[in-house]
Amino acid sequence: MPTYQAPLKDTLFLLNEVFPMEHFKTLDGFADLTPDLLEAILGEAARFCEQTLQPLNSVGDLEGCHRLDDGSVTTPKGFKEAFGLFAEGGWSGLSADPAYGGQGLPGTLSSIVQEFIYAANFSWGLYPVLSQGAYAALKVHASEELRQIYLPPLASGKWTGTMNMTEPHAGTDLGLLKTKALPQADGSYNITGQKIFISSGEHDLAENIVHLVLARIDGAPDGVKGLSLFVVPKFIPDADGNPGQRNALQCGSLEEKMGIHGNATCTMNYDGAAGWLIGEEDRGLPAMFVMMNEARLSVGIQGLGISEVAYQNAASYARERLQGRALGKPKDSDAKPDPLVVHPDIRRMLMNMRAFNEGARALMIWTALKADELHKSEDAAIRQAADDHLGLMTPVIKGVFTDAGFANAVQAQQVFGGHGYITELGIEQFVRDARIAMIYEGTNGIQALDLVGRKLPKDGGRALKTFLTEVTLFLADMKKDDAFAVYGEPLGMAVDDLQSATVWLMENSIAEPDNAGAAANDYMHLLGLVSLGYMWALMAKVSQERLTDETGDRAFFEAKLTTGRYFMERCLPKTQTHLTRICSGAESMMALPAEAF
Repeated sequence: MPTYQAPLKDTLFLLNEVFPMEHFKTLDGFADLTPDLLEAILGEAARFCEQTLQPLNSVGDLEGCHRLDDGSVTTPKGFKEAFGLFAEGGWSGLSADPAYGGQGLPGTLSSIVQEFIYAANFSWGLYPVLSQGAYAALKVHASEELRQIYLPPLASGKWTGTMNMTEPHAGTDLGLLKTKALPQADGSYNITGQKIFISSGEHDLAENIVHLVLARIDGAPDGVKGLSLFVVPKFIPDADGNPGQRNALQCGSLEEKMGIHGNATCTMNYDGAAGWLIGEEDRGLPAMFVMMNEARLSVGIQGLGISEVAYQNAASYARERLQGRALGKPKDSDAKPDPLVVHPDIRRMLMNMRAFNEGARALMIWTALKADELHKSEDAAIRQAADDHLGLMTPVIKGVFTDAGFANAVQAQQVFGGHGYITELGIEQFVRDARIAMIYEGTNGIQALDLVGRKLPKDGGRALKTFLTEVTLFLADMKKDDAFAVYGEPLGMAVDDLQSATVWLMENSIAEPDNAGAAANDYMHLLGLVSLGYMWALMAKVSQERLTDETGDRAFFEAKLTTGRYFMERCLPKTQTHLTRICSGAESMMALPAEAF
């Protein structure tokens, strides 16, 4: 069966040396976070994921969730006990505001712990993560009265949260939503409608479930401008804040799915359920997008997590499985076969996965630190720059990470050969579980369109200009180091490709909008490659310095430099392919009449 070991050493390398946490000491939650405390926190998270969650992964896949006649749902064996340990350990409120029962630690730590959780048990991880998104939306947009009721139990893990948007006739196009909200004399609303594909919509892990529901107040405008957001609890809190009367909502059915069997994906029926408005009427989408943006970054981390655990198991199998003989070795029929890991094509797949994982982890942590700056810095310029970064990188992290997560799960399966296709070794579960991350919280095609159509031109392209300036200045500073050329020169060429693609889009997408749509996916992946390349350049710089001063684990830094060189030589050149596709335009893509398909 699969195993998992949290990448603690690699994570601490990033936090202590590439993006030193001491640089963020002025932000709330960072001041007391010494390297020893950081290692202790993440070490405990690693143990929980390795020892408690990972053994339940195949259990959840085999058992799934079950809906009972009364509409309640039971989760797989061990899930409830694991959730209790998670809540008792304070992990639910790790980065939540102490004013509402949280620990007030950096959000960056929550993002790192999410990677460990998703790698250990993807399905289980979906239960607590939606609570974090609900917490964020309520904290930003809800009244203080609602915050006092809902935030403490969400932070403690006593209650969990969900996001209710999709309806049978409306997925990405939220303007088509039909769920209605009727105002009541007591200030509440009666919510009536049906929502589908609701992750963690009903379960037995917590005493209450807090649904955030998009609905249209009677008489509101059509389209997205008429949507409002409501908090609709499974049990209505009583005067003391405890779960009281059962609300008029129910899980109508559980979806039968390709993967993530251990998570309850529900059809939720609202039959005049009591709900309370979050924020302003007809301003539900901005409130929901606080949760959506949290969710999109989290889904990107899902791609990284599944890629990491798939890589670890493929590498272990490749070291142990004897098959064939190394190229160049005498073909003596009596010679023993060699382990898979000696074969170049196996190495190709392993190095592809490893190079992505380590670069993606760096990009995730860099972006998580920007989120902490956005929420906690007192400097307006720093907050603005952080907001720009998040706007630019959120679709990249969601889209590129999840595309790669699925592709790498498939590569890991390929390393196992026929044994990867059968259930016994558990690798095929990674492929099935990984697939959903490319679809939910906005399909990856939508992420690419959002990047090219909204994020790229926003504020005159300020976010991209800032990113390119930072990378270009870094490369200029490193030109004096001849040993760095194997990293700097390929990254410089990739930056040129990104700039050329951006100019082409500016010149060709206004007169012909289909050019932007046709280029979007390639542009997202081009920007993703350059971003990962920059992360590898930063890690290579630090690793070279550490080898020079001869401190620390020499083998670790040498492996880091080798993996970075592989990325620059074998992965980054794909920017040229993306640029060629972008510049080909939309003509051949759109030429066939619709009826030809």
